[in-house]
Amino acid sequence: MTDTGSPPDGGQDYEESLAKSDRSVASFARSHTPIETLQHVLHGNPTLVPVIVLIVSVGIFGLIAGERFFSAFNLTLIIQQVSIIGMLAAAQSLVILTAGIDLSVAAIMVLMSVIAGKLSIEMGVPAPLALLVAFAGGTAAGLLNGFLVTKAKLPPFITTLGTWSIFYALNLWLSGAQSIRSSDLDEQAPFLKFFGNVIEIGGARITFGSILMVLVFVALWYALNKTAWGRHVYAVGDDKEAAELAGIRTDRTLLSVYGLAGLVCAIAAWASIGRVGSISPQAFYEGNLQSITAVVIGGISLFGGRGSILGALFGALIVGVFQSGLRLAGVDVLWQVFAIGWLIIIAVAIDQWIRKVSA
Repeated sequence: MTDTGSPPDGGQDYEESLAKSDRSVASFARSHTPIETLQHVLHGNPTLVPVIVLIVSVGIFGLIAGERFFSAFNLTLIIQQVSIIGMLAAAQSLVILTAGIDLSVAAIMVLMSVIAGKLSIEMGVPAPLALLVAFAGGTAAGLLNGFLVTKAKLPPFITTLGTWSIFYALNLWLSGAQSIRSSDLDEQAPFLKFFGNVIEIGGARITFGSILMVLVFVALWYALNKTAWGRHVYAVGDDKEAAELAGIRTDRTLLSVYGLAGLVCAIAAWASIGRVGSISPQAFYEGNLQSITAVVIGGISLFGGRGSILGALFGALIVGVFQSGLRLAGVDVLWQVFAIGWLIIIAVAIDQWIRKVSA
């Protein structure tokens, strides 16, 4: 019986022919250009883009504005200014990762701050209990969005556009379009302003609200990257039908995402009271668009399933750096908005380019 595993003779010629065959097959593998290599790296690390933009922005505005920009006071002020929008961006990121969008995040936040204030100031409810009611209300508002998206099968954009109007109208009705003054909060419910407290270290002024924002992002990052629930969120955003075939209960996942987003908005409501010092039914009117801006600049794909929630934090910081740097450089507010608009367009263009990466 002959051995068919190798030729009976000419073993050296046989090995040489195999080597040539391997080289001919390998020749079909095209080497990547430097641009394509960069594209692959950014595709595998979507948060790298906002990190680079943030570092470059800090460097450029530091050169333009000088020591004023790099002062401890100014740098911590930037973090203070983006703390509320940052938390709204965290809530927005959860929904966008599932290929949805939530246009009601700011309306939920303001409504919950009004509810907490009304309960504490006008009804005498202890502030901690009023906050628990607000947290429950925020979660319920998020679940309403999730129910309409999953059970009624309504598009997230239209659904949350509608609930934004509903929550905003309820906000004006409950508040009577009147603000709750800082002095009233100081007298009857100072606990509502807890996150406005400041820790001073040298020239730095770190508010409790800034610390809360970082903690919220860390907690959500852990949930999205270290738990089965987080993997399900990314799977639903990447391909909902494929996720269902894999046994993931997609509707339950979406409901949990919208509910958690509502809870984060309610937590942001508490922080916003400390940040502003009062409760205004018309505060953070542009919070929806600003949260989406931070998410987009942060490298989270609007098509879902790709990006890190930490990118939204970097995105919010980039906006804060631009606004602070341009203000210190003496640029008019109009042109600050102009610059942020171009920043959004460039961020979306980069996302589209990264998504076209070839295998």
